[in-house]
Amino acid sequence: MSDFVIVGAGVIGMMLARELIQAGATVSLVDRSACAQEATWAGGGIVSPLYPWRYSDPVTQLATWSQSSYLHLSQDLIEETGCDPELRQKGMYMVGVEDEQAALSWAAQFNRPMSKVGAAHLYAREANFCEGYQSALWMPEVCSIRNPRLGKSLRASLEKSPRVTLYEHHEVRHLLLDNDKVHGVRTAQGDISGGKTIITAGAWSSELLKPLGFNLPVEPVKGQMMIFKTPVGTVNRVILMAGRYVIPRNDGRVLVGSTLEREGFDKNTTQDAYQSLHQTALKIIPTLADYEVEHHWAGLRPGSPQGIPFIGDVPGVAGLAVNAGQYRNGLVLAPASTRMHADMLLGREPVVNPAAYQLEGRI
Repeated sequence: MSDFVIVGAGVIGMMLARELIQAGATVSLVDRSACAQEATWAGGGIVSPLYPWRYSDPVTQLATWSQSSYLHLSQDLIEETGCDPELRQKGMYMVGVEDEQAALSWAAQFNRPMSKVGAAHLYAREANFCEGYQSALWMPEVCSIRNPRLGKSLRASLEKSPRVTLYEHHEVRHLLLDNDKVHGVRTAQGDISGGKTIITAGAWSSELLKPLGFNLPVEPVKGQMMIFKTPVGTVNRVILMAGRYVIPRNDGRVLVGSTLEREGFDKNTTQDAYQSLHQTALKIIPTLADYEVEHHWAGLRPGSPQGIPFIGDVPGVAGLAVNAGQYRNGLVLAPASTRMHADMLLGREPVVNPAAYQLEGRI
């Protein structure tokens, strides 16, 4: 019996497990598949909300703390595991932004590096960007991370610790409830018990709470993406335009994303989305027409009202907590979401005020 049972081994579940074991706790980490194979794998890996000034303060607070932590987290994971999550601090251009003044005002208020730059700045760094733009908003400190490799490095880190037991390919059938207290989960292979159970199952989190009579407003929102196999230097930085983006990888590959579709738990790709993403790619970087699409995939984000996650105890049920609903910003918000939650679980002073994320009054 471990101190904590964490249900869902995506980036939230793995980072939370890592925070807890570093404090001396023991953790059972349970997933119906392998670690980091759902939204963590499928996302783009931009370590910033898209158009960050359009989000509420609770999202900004988590994002700000997380962005500053990724530099040392990435280095720690490399040293621990030898698996490089490929953090790139190359900055992000945002072009064609209609509410530029709101963006600049937000940046000044929250002390975020952002400036309006001219065409010379933009095209000197991104020679393959489409012609005709005279200016862009530039955020030099924005990072991107190769999320599948982040997942691998987090898993490797956890594997090294005797304080974690991984239960991959263990589908949870239901929570173990006794006298209004949860003491673990029942899986197809047997029961897994712990002092406290935490649901970090992303878009599936609400399904686990329904038998208890709770309607957690976290829903699956499908996102389709594609990747081009291109030479190094085709794109060097994240470029955001008209709600879509391109993201370069260290080996030259370029990701293009993404769609927003509310179709339940359907993860099938569609030809319409393929054509739309391909058109977006060529509109932003016309030279991508010369290269093949290597892969086209879909994932399910955990959608939530205003993108504000649910983090904390489930009211009226002892031994049960949730950390889910980061929506499009799972990777962005993960370090702060999990550090803050670990602080709460361990009785420490939280790094971010947790009031806005509590379930009480929201479900």
